[in-house]
Amino acid sequence: MSVSAEPIVQSFLSSIDAGEHETTPYDHWNLHGCLPQDAVDDILGLPFETPDLEGVSGKRELHNATRTYFDIDNRKRYPVVEAVAQAFQDKRVTNRVSSEFNTDIEGAYLRIEFAQDTNGFWLEPHSDLGVKLFTMLLYMSKDESHADLGTDIYDQNLKPVARSPFASNSALVFIPSGISFHGFESRPIEGIRKSIIINYVTDEWRAREQLTFPEAPIS
Repeated sequence: MSVSAEPIVQSFLSSIDAGEHETTPYDHWNLHGCLPQDAVDDILGLPFETPDLEGVSGKRELHNATRTYFDIDNRKRYPVVEAVAQAFQDKRVTNRVSSEFNTDIEGAYLRIEFAQDTNGFWLEPHSDLGVKLFTMLLYMSKDESHADLGTDIYDQNLKPVARSPFASNSALVFIPSGISFHGFESRPIEGIRKSIIINYVTDEWRAREQLTFPEAPIS
């Protein structure tokens, strides 16, 4: 049986209930058990090609041509993509996101990226400040060697001060601000570090083809 949106809604709301809130160097949350396990397995089984870094890293936008999204086409192709999309568009989820994380996402648009990071990948510190109103980095891969591959968290001087725990079906959540610096320090990656990046973005987002429901803002 294909996974449906309702169990995803319930799992995510439960993960918020049990989430761990950290306040330094900025407000962020660690969530666990965000999705039902069958949804995790289906996402890990998606047949998306792993992009070649070609020796270049530091910013995801350097590889825009090979990035993968839970967009209109992939929603039609893969039931789990549609289920995740519908869950994070669901009013119960969007209302809870707004209230729990203190961000106004009314009129925003859902954007979900499927990331597959390989050895040589790194990200310079950045804040996501701008058109992103909410960021959730949901770790997916189950490889035990990935335990130290969580997101690096920086202070205002861009000094790394913490690292989120990387475990399959756990997530780092924060609201982009002038101090929400995060990145990924260069270190070995065995296999493929898989995650999905969930954002709610303002209407100023230019790449409309990346959006999950480009004609349906959050209401």
